[in-house]
Amino acid sequence: MLWLVLLFCGAALAQDVTNATVVERCSPDMCDLLKQFGAMSEKLSAVETKLQDNVTRLQASEAKLRKAESSISNLRVKLRDSDTRLSNSEIRLQASEAQVLELKNKGKVKMIFSAAAAAATTRGNTHVGPFLVETTLIYRTVITNIGNAYNSATGVFTAPVAGVYYFTFFYTAEGARRVHLMLYKNNLMVVTANDPVLSDNGDNGGNAVYLPLARGDRVYVRMGANSYVYGNGYLTTFSGSLITQL
Repeated sequence: MLWLVLLFCGAALAQDVTNATVVERCSPDMCDLLKQFGAMSEKLSAVETKLQDNVTRLQASEAKLRKAESSISNLRVKLRDSDTRLSNSEIRLQASEAQVLELKNKGKVKMIFSAAAAAATTRGNTHVGPFLVETTLIYRTVITNIGNAYNSATGVFTAPVAGVYYFTFFYTAEGARRVHLMLYKNNLMVVTANDPVLSDNGDNGGNAVYLPLARGDRVYVRMGANSYVYGNGYLTTFSGSLITQL
């Protein structure tokens, strides 16, 4: 009913020229209602303005949220890239550690041996030889054999790794007999030691050499035909050691 009255008064007011005329024609109650209606309209306009401001702020917040979501998405992509780079770095680190471990393992390879010639029988013989043909000298008495690369049954050293090795061989023999020793690498003679003089009281000699060897190369000492050495008292020896790996 109130809204109908207001509409009626509004229609009446539309026909008047001034507000004063409207007030004069409205009853006091109607004027209060009209004033209240005006105040409510102003409040409604203010609420609408605030609502519009809130909508604007909400739209700005949504834009910021979308921007933040885009930034988060970019950060996720960067994080995945960082994870990939980290994984690749870990793989390279593991490979480097494996190489370092391999180098350390190479450094741990030890090879040192020394052996002395011994007569093959105990029937009073104190010498090895002489033989009618060139013969490999077997150093049967092992003094040191770190790495087990020297074979006391054959007199042959076999290189366990590629590297530079140092070899020595020394002999003692009776001066009335000929001495001729040769150090071989595989089938190649490298260095020799000999005493062809038969008129002296005793013979002592030897030689030494640094040899680059591949894994599996063989090194040994051979006696020339009709020569001999003492085979007792650790007087005739053959030694070798690994200097550095290649």
